[in-house]
Amino acid sequence: MPRIVPDVINEQTLAIVSSSLSVRDAARLMAEKGVAAVMITEGTRLKGIMTEQDITKRVVAAQLDPDHTKVGDVMTADPDTLRPGDQAQDALHMMRQHKYRHLPVVDDRGNAVGIVSVRDLYAVVQGELESTIKSCESYIGGDGYGTGG
Repeated sequence: MPRIVPDVINEQTLAIVSSSLSVRDAARLMAEKGVAAVMITEGTRLKGIMTEQDITKRVVAAQLDPDHTKVGDVMTADPDTLRPGDQAQDALHMMRQHKYRHLPVVDDRGNAVGIVSVRDLYAVVQGELESTIKSCESYIGGDGYGTGG
């Protein structure tokens, strides 16, 4: 079974910001790094997450000024998280159940380690399913039958 680390995330570009940063500056950072979410930390400890959808719904649709709105005012504080050893399928189930698109990954002390997107998880789970299907097809088709010692 694939695990969050290293099977889903190993090396990734993280966008980590302070809760006092403006939403506009956070959005610029997201655009520069090509990510759809930022993790908000205090030191290295995770405090929240802000996604493109949060910006759309909580800032733009609410007609707030992104230059004067702080990330801490619109982030999801104390979000659900994953651990590096969690299984990809369990993470995908949690995301579907709660309609999340991104989940932060933290270590045992609550330090930000990474972030997982539903797209990342689907790619890993799809790879696992394809491998299982190939094994089943090989078994059903009798590939290798009778070739053992």
